[in-house]
Parts: sequence; structure tokens; C-alpha cells
Amino acid sequence: MNDNDKQPGPGPNGGGGNNPWMKSLLIWVGILVALALFVGMIGERGTPGGGTTIAYSQFLDKVDEGSVRDVNVAEGVITGTFSNDAKFRTYTVDDPQLTQRLRDRGVEINARPEERTSIWMVLLYQSLPFLLFLGIAFFVLRQMQKNSGAGGAMGFGKSRAKMLTQKEGKVTFDDVAGIDEAREELEEIVEFLKDPTKFARLGGKIPKGALLVGSPGTGKTLLARAIAGEAGVPFFTISGSDFVEMFVGVGASRVRDMFEQAKKSAPCIVFIDEIDAVGRHRGAGLGNGNDEREQTLNQLLVEMDGFEANEGIIIIAATNRPDVLDPALLRPGRFDRQVVVPRPDIEGRVKILQVHMKKTPLAPDVDARVIARGTPGFSGADLANLVNEAALLAARKAKRLVAMLEFEEAKDKVMMGAERRSMVMTEDEKRMTAYHEAGHAIVSIHEPASDPIHKATIIPRGRALGMVMRLPERDSYSYHRDKMYANLAVSMGGRIAEEIIFGYDKVSSGASGDIQYATGLARDMVTKWGMSDKVGPVEYAQPEGESFLGYSSSQPVRMSNATAQLIDDEIKSIVEGGLARAKQLLTDHVDQLHTLASALLEYETLSGDEIKRVLAGEDIDRGDPSARTSSVVAAGTSIPKTRRPKGPFGNPAPQGA
Repeated sequence: MNDNDKQPGPGPNGGGGNNPWMKSLLIWVGILVALALFVGMIGERGTPGGGTTIAYSQFLDKVDEGSVRDVNVAEGVITGTFSNDAKFRTYTVDDPQLTQRLRDRGVEINARPEERTSIWMVLLYQSLPFLLFLGIAFFVLRQMQKNSGAGGAMGFGKSRAKMLTQKEGKVTFDDVAGIDEAREELEEIVEFLKDPTKFARLGGKIPKGALLVGSPGTGKTLLARAIAGEAGVPFFTISGSDFVEMFVGVGASRVRDMFEQAKKSAPCIVFIDEIDAVGRHRGAGLGNGNDEREQTLNQLLVEMDGFEANEGIIIIAATNRPDVLDPALLRPGRFDRQVVVPRPDIEGRVKILQVHMKKTPLAPDVDARVIARGTPGFSGADLANLVNEAALLAARKAKRLVAMLEFEEAKDKVMMGAERRSMVMTEDEKRMTAYHEAGHAIVSIHEPASDPIHKATIIPRGRALGMVMRLPERDSYSYHRDKMYANLAVSMGGRIAEEIIFGYDKVSSGASGDIQYATGLARDMVTKWGMSDKVGPVEYAQPEGESFLGYSSSQPVRMSNATAQLIDDEIKSIVEGGLARAKQLLTDHVDQLHTLASALLEYETLSGDEIKRVLAGEDIDRGDPSARTSSVVAAGTSIPKTRRPKGPFGNPAPQGA
């Protein structure tokens, strides 16, 4: 540990953790003591003497009665004692006979000379309330300044950019995997900062800015942190939302102050995360557009590339909404490079998993490539979450190593949701779910263009009562027509299985998600991808533009009523074609449907290889008898595990028929 990494101790000069609290406490105690002294001084000055206050006439009556023992005459006030030792006080009037009257009654008279108050005491008495008020106001404003970050209550226009200077836990490019192309683009910027003469002698200029574009979780912020760890230059980081305030002009002032700070540390890097919060297209809203956000954007545009060049300052920004950014922000000279950070392919997922597995003790059976193959479409954040979930599952089981079983369970949890084993299902509901999922699986097996089955389960997960998971053998970047029709047939397999086994009137609502998927796919085929011969290769999909108060910046698609009717007919025809294909396959292979449904009722979860063995008539040997799920349902009825008798058409008869 170097000297910069040492933390100050709790000594007198150490700045321990309790010092700010003690300082605040002492300040408040001082304010209360001063207020108490002020009240005491006022009370002492305004209420001399003591006793009961009586009227002057009553005082004269007591003197005439001989009830007064002694008096003390001061300026405007008479205090004294009655014969019964009671104290009294009254206020004098201009009475020249009072002294003689007291002497006639034998009253002891004491006189106190007039007190002359110092001019300094008068000033103190008069100024003390204002001093107390100013002291309290100064203390409150100072606390607000400390608690409100950069600028505080008296500095709204100060930049909130933070300079990264920590040495421990820094991220380098070795920690970034799976996005090699984006990494190479930014490595060049780091190399330029380290050795600018290498590029300058060939006429190259340092890029003004780089915009990182990608889906959430793909590693944009991680790349920026890696640049901070590799560049060896000051690195300022700020979020786009930190510029926007309710006060007009604050955002523009913060942009100016941020660049002023960056100039003092040039060459340096400024990272703006979620820049779409401040860089949205100008004029997209209603009114004259002269709002706080647009003023902030205008100032950012001027600072990045205006009359005054900010040499040596590289702006790196990240967003997952490049479509809403202002064109003036994206032009060369401001953001010279737009670096796309995509979701990783299978090789990238392997590298990302290996990075996250470094700190996890793994069992010998863990294969990162197998896990990567089963996680298509996962981002870097998803894979990090997968490794963490597997480690948590292993710790819950008190294991010392994380095995492949935990990774499979974690993958199912991330992709399909947590198991709901406590959910009570009747025998009929469980049997219908088994046939529904078996219908999906059988259609998928007999569709050549369908992806292979990875797993089928009737254990409720998330919002689904069961699920058939298919995984592609390799990453695919485009859809083909035969695969689309195969997916339509597979999506209709569950509904058709229910209708074949339980009858038309017993079809359940469990296929709502399947119908939604099939309808959306068919609509895209007709309106986006031109896969309808009747409609033709014309785009009729509604644009997905930015909307403000219901107004879309993109023009809607115009079509006649006849065209809209034709599109609806084609969508319905494509979906019904998938329905007919699924019905034909399940009718031809209804024996396999019964076999697979029985196996799902017995084991509840089957892998793709186990499904193949079940349909081939082979036994499933899982070794541990506890892995074989009990077949007793919530209602307490045992489900038979033997093959059922033949029906009237030579097919197995459904249970409960």
C-alpha cells in the first residue's frame, strides 16, 4: 500500500469518521448556549428585584397601615418587604411627599444609584439577535453546501463531474472481453493520448469524441472504466442527468464549468454516461423549444466544437438510444467515432464467462463453451448475473465448488424465472400442462427447420406453468422463411395438443402467449419482411419514432382500407397455416405425444437428450433416486406410470377420457 492509499486515523489530525458529527454537535450546543445567555441577560435587565407587583395606590395604603418594613428606591422602581416578610414591587410616580410619608411611618429607606449602561453593552444587547440569526443561517447554508455535492447551495452552476484517481480496483482492457472491435477502437484513443507524436507526424489529429452505442448491459460503462485505467490521464465522469436542473441556465453553466476543469487537466478524458438525457433532438417537443435541456445541449455543442477549440479534451459518451440524439451532436468534429458495442457472439460469451469465473471456485465438470452455447443473446451483464446466481445456489447448498448443475439451474432461473414449486396444481391442470408442453416438443422435433430442444419442464416458472426451451446450435443473425413457418407451427403445438387430447371444449387459456408470439411474427412477415405473395415486398409496419405527448416525429404509414383488410387476411392465413401444420404433425405422432406427456408427469423436467431416449423407448437413468420427482400431485392422487390402454383408433387413450 502506498502513501496515497492510507486512510487517515481517528487522531486529532486524522479526520476520523466522528469528527464531522462532533463538529456539528458543538456548533449546535454553542448556538443554544448563546441563545440561553441572551434570554438570561434580557430577563435580568428587564426584571430587577423580585416579589409580587402591586399598584402604587395599594403601596400607599400599606404604608399608611404600617405594614411596610423597608423599601429600596431605584430609578422608577420601588421594591421592599412587608411586615410578614413578603416581597413586593411597584413603580414610582412623581410624588414629592413620598419620602416624608415613609419616614413618618418608620419605614427603612434604601436608595440605589442610577445604573449607567455602557454604550458597548447597549450595542451588544441590540445586535445579539441579529448575530444569532446570521450565525444560524451561515451554519445551515454551509451544511447544505457540504451535502449537495459540487457547488452546494450557493453553487448550482458548478460541474458535478468527478475525477477518477483511485488506484485500487481499477479496470483495464484485460477485464473487457467479447467486444473486440469496440475495444480496438478505444485502444487507439488511449495510444494517441500516450504517444500523440506517433500520429501527429502523419497529420493525424486526436479524435474529439467517441460515442458508445449498444443495448443495456453490453459493457459501455465498463469500456469507459477500462479507458480510465489504461490511459494514465485525468478521467472525469458525469451522467447526462447531472446537467439538467429545474433552474434555467444551470445546465449550461455546469457544461462550461466542466470544460474549464478539463482544460486545467488537459490532456484528459470526459465520460458522459446516458447522454440521451441531455442530447435529445431539438424541436421534438411543443412550444418554442427554448427550455433548459436545449440550452444545455447548445452549450455542449459549442464547447465540443465551437469558435474556441478545447484541445486535449476527449469526450466519450454512452447511450442505448442513438436514434433520439440531435444530428448536430453526432457530426464529425464532435463525435468523430460511433463505436457500436454489440451483444457478444458465442466466442465472446466464452471469454466473458472466463473473466467472471476467475474469482469463482469451479468444479471440473464446468465448461464455459457449453454455457455460452446455451445463452444466446445474453449481454455481458446477463452473463455476470448468471455466474453470480450459480455461486449463490452453490453457497445455499453448502458446496465448496460451483458445478455445472448450479450453472444450469441459474440459467433456467435467469431465462425462465424462479421455480414455483409451492404452487398447488390439481391433477387435471398438471396433466393438461404436460400435454401442452409435449405438443410443443413433438412439433419441434418433427419440424426440420426448428431449433433443437434444450429442455422441457412442467414446473411453474415465472408467469408460465410450463416451458419448452429451444436453443440454436450456433448464433444466427437473420431469420429464414422455413424457420419462421416452423416457429409458427411449434407455437401452435400446445393448443392443438390440448384440443386433440381433451376435446374442443377443454382448450385452456394457456396458449395466450403462444398466440401473441405467432401473431406478432406473422405481422412482421407481412408488413416488414415482404414474405406475403399477395401483399408483396412493401413495408406497412408503423414507424417506431420518438413521441411527445402522443405526437410521433415519424410519419405514419398510409394505406387504403382494402390494403389493411388484405394485411389482416394474410396474417390470419399465416397463423392458421401454422395451426394446420401443428395439427397434422400431432395427429400423425399422437403416440409420441402420450409417451412424452407421461414422462413429463413422472420426471417434471427432461433435457433434450432425455426426450430423444424417451421417444426411442429407452429408460432414463439419472443415478440419484431423489432426482426422480415424486408423481404425487397436490390433490393426493397418484398418476399411473405404465403405458395406457389403446383407444378405439389404435392410439393410447387419454387419462380421464
